Amino acid sequence: MQPDRLHHIAIICSDYGRSKRFYTEVMGLEILSEVYREERQSYKLDLALGGQYLIELFSFPDPPARPTRPEARGLRHLAFGVKDLDQWVDYLNQREVDTEPIRVDEFTDRRFTFLNDPDGLPLELYEVEA
Repeated sequence: MQPDRLHHIAIICSDYGRSKRFYTEVMGLEILSEVYREERQSYKLDLALGGQYLIELFSFPDPPARPTRPEARGLRHLAFGVKDLDQWVDYLNQREVDTEPIRVDEFTDRRFTFLNDPDGLPLELYEVEA
């Protein structure tokens, strides 16, 4: 037995408005639905990339901080495939999103870089074939 596919990734943010803007306006993900759950004082935002449901963005009152980066237990990073890494780096830097120097994967010879979302969650941009 094995799962059929990855269904979604859940992210808890500290500032819902800031994270919503980052994932939708900077990263370009599409909003599928957005609800506020009064009983939990929590927003839930469902996001898609290319029509594929991908991320659940949650807000909760005073969530604990991530212990360390990136070697903390749990999610190490979230990676997005991009066709033109240089264009993405320029795009993000123009929007005051810092990126690490571009590296090359020693096994695949593909280029990649890291950046942080508004809460410091490590995100990777991995160059894929055009």
